[in-house]
Amino acid sequence: MQIVKHPLLSPAPGTQRELVSLHYGTVGSEAGKAYIQASLHADELPGMLTAHHLRRQLAALEAAGRIVGEVILVPMANPIGLSQHVLHSHLGRFELTTGENFNRHYPDQIEAVATAVESHLGPDPAANVKLLRTALRQAIEAAPVETELQSLRRTLLQLSCDADIVLDLHCDAEAVVHLYTETPCAEACDPLARFLRSRLTLLAMDSGDNPFDEACSQVWWKWKARFGERFPIPQACLSVTVELRGATDVTHELASEDAKNIIDFLHWRGLITGAARALPEPVGDARPLAGSMPIKSPATGVLTFLKPVGSEVKQGDVLAHVIDPITDEVTELLSPVDGLFFARDFLRFATRGMRVAKVAGREAIRTGKLLGA
Repeated sequence: MQIVKHPLLSPAPGTQRELVSLHYGTVGSEAGKAYIQASLHADELPGMLTAHHLRRQLAALEAAGRIVGEVILVPMANPIGLSQHVLHSHLGRFELTTGENFNRHYPDQIEAVATAVESHLGPDPAANVKLLRTALRQAIEAAPVETELQSLRRTLLQLSCDADIVLDLHCDAEAVVHLYTETPCAEACDPLARFLRSRLTLLAMDSGDNPFDEACSQVWWKWKARFGERFPIPQACLSVTVELRGATDVTHELASEDAKNIIDFLHWRGLITGAARALPEPVGDARPLAGSMPIKSPATGVLTFLKPVGSEVKQGDVLAHVIDPITDEVTELLSPVDGLFFARDFLRFATRGMRVAKVAGREAIRTGKLLGA
């Protein structure tokens, strides 16, 4: 294993942060490349503990000569957010300088790369993939950055842009294991969902604001659409946001099992040799992200849930009560659709308009930007 330190742009005199990546296997291996990062939202810790177990399992596999692909692990993807504490509360989702979400606004090099390589593309899909990956990496490296946050985004894309598999480990507040990926990746994502015992995969085409996972995967289907029938462009990257339950689900038992399941998936994909575990039966399904319905509180008060996450609910089912401590008025929060009650907030005081839960239906209903803040 090689440890590489990537200095970020210094935000002020006397300060310097760095991103650390761990490298296993062989660069440029025909077996493929996997990139895994944890805690891009720095206050989401289940992925960080999973990375702790992953590095130990990967080290043992490498010592046994079983890693035939290339695996890059970034055990802490956001050193900026890791340092952001206000009044003893960790605030790792948004950068305090700009207010920007650390998982949004990744730069788009799609058209620039397409223009640069168009005259060199041909009938060989593998050759086209190689050409596009080289040009994409060059474009990312050449793009200017002016802030520490921009340099973090560029570094993460430099490490991941040529990977066959990209796993971005996150968590919700309180939730079951669930995944986000783009619709063209749905088939390739199904084995990962099975190994991780995911209850739900949420699918979308360009959900809005260019989050990290889509910056890695959407280049391929957008290039395919741009070039049409002239050049074969496969979906060369499976990129997935992996939501590892809730923010307090930080235990060695869960993290060790999640790490093992990720290793089993890499094994199944051919990056690791040896007897492969059989593909498990699914425990969930795929649904449109546009069918994931946020439940907002129309009132302010004490929030108490009546249903646990993981419940199958019907439209009109009461999911929670919001209780006004002064008037004693109780407001019922109802499920807007039939679906899976897959995530809810861990705060127990709701303010008017606050999103407190999510139910995944089977029909696409929402339009516009589909992700929360």
